[in-house]
Amino acid sequence: MIAVSETERPAERVSETTRWGQLIIGIICMVMIANLQYGWTLFTIPLSQKFGWSLASIQVAFTLFVLFETWLVPIEGYLVDRFGPRIVVFVGGALTGLAWVLNSFADSLALLYLAQIIGGLGAGAVYGTCVGNALKWFPDRRGLATGLTAAGFGIGSALTIIPIQKMIATHGYENTFFNFGIGQGIVVVLLSFFLFAPRHGQAPEASSSRRVQQSRVQYQPLQVLKEPTFWVMYLMFVLMAAGGLMATAQLKPIAKDFHLDTIPVTLVGITLPALTFALTIDRVLNGLTRPFFGWVSDFLGRENTMFIAFLLEGIGIWALYVYGQNPLGFVLLSGLVFFAWGEIYSLFPVTCTDCFGVKFATTNAGLLYTAKGTASLLVPLANVLVVQTGGWKAAFIVASLFNVVAALMAVIVLKPMRQRLVARPGEGAAWAAGAQPT
Repeated sequence: MIAVSETERPAERVSETTRWGQLIIGIICMVMIANLQYGWTLFTIPLSQKFGWSLASIQVAFTLFVLFETWLVPIEGYLVDRFGPRIVVFVGGALTGLAWVLNSFADSLALLYLAQIIGGLGAGAVYGTCVGNALKWFPDRRGLATGLTAAGFGIGSALTIIPIQKMIATHGYENTFFNFGIGQGIVVVLLSFFLFAPRHGQAPEASSSRRVQQSRVQYQPLQVLKEPTFWVMYLMFVLMAAGGLMATAQLKPIAKDFHLDTIPVTLVGITLPALTFALTIDRVLNGLTRPFFGWVSDFLGRENTMFIAFLLEGIGIWALYVYGQNPLGFVLLSGLVFFAWGEIYSLFPVTCTDCFGVKFATTNAGLLYTAKGTASLLVPLANVLVVQTGGWKAAFIVASLFNVVAALMAVIVLKPMRQRLVARPGEGAAWAAGAQPT
């Protein structure tokens, strides 16, 4: 193991206000890019109706977005670890705004695909940077902080579901893409100027909890790729992400095929069309689950929490097919599916950093995050299964089984492997002191 040695005296510990301020900035940036993924389903049918493109061909654009959002995050993470978060988020914000502006003008699948690639690059830069910054600023409450940051991405689109739907209906999807793209991009660009990473000594020490074991060895990215523990987590991430991404991209077509999309549903005195209600609740629960399960994992342990959440997701996906073909069941069970799915975006990055150290946390977590891109390759296959089988049953069964397998792997395979990894003696425990870029 390559040891990382101290080269200068640790900096003075910053105030709680400072590090929570950094966390809040990251959360707001995540809120601003959330619609690029979670608002996409609202545009698919209008695009298909205008140009006559098949939903499968339109969903290729979604797959390209997720691929470029995830597979280049390690490179963006390296730039963050090398040059600091400010410039990477600045560029990311500009790209996300440009992407939706291009979407508003796209009159061919080629241009739509290009726009989604640009959006993926921008969203990945912002997402990876903000999660990495949370991992570095909160080693003592890593699960909670990362969960709160990821919640911004999960819950960020909840407040805009109804405005986007109304703007699409009254002004067209083109104006919606353009106006929201400009607004979201500007906010991220402005906030980027206030971001900076902690220098050695500015953040607290790592957690000392017996249930949350954290390595004191700082693994470099190439070393991480040689560790079997990393690839076990990667496989689990792919299995978990696939089902959730299918639901994210296909929820509107599923509701339409179930003949539920426009049927009114009343909950807690609020009446909305079933699809609108489901999308809003899904975004809220998909956001809340990230800090919730992140916080639980700080006490219960990462793998134990994974087992509970992943198994719940498997049950929820199957229940959505069996009992979700009535309006109320669709709304409630789709909420359960998103609640049991969103936590992967807090549990996997914190587990990765627990294993491989905080020095290269942004890059290493980015390497693991590429599993989301790999999983996105399976999203168009859901449409293929629907066409081949004449319904959604096969797609739901496959997604449910993926989650059950991942739940079992968490406690049977990952837990003992990670315990051995963290217990492995290293040639140095200290985080490299060198000045961190701002």
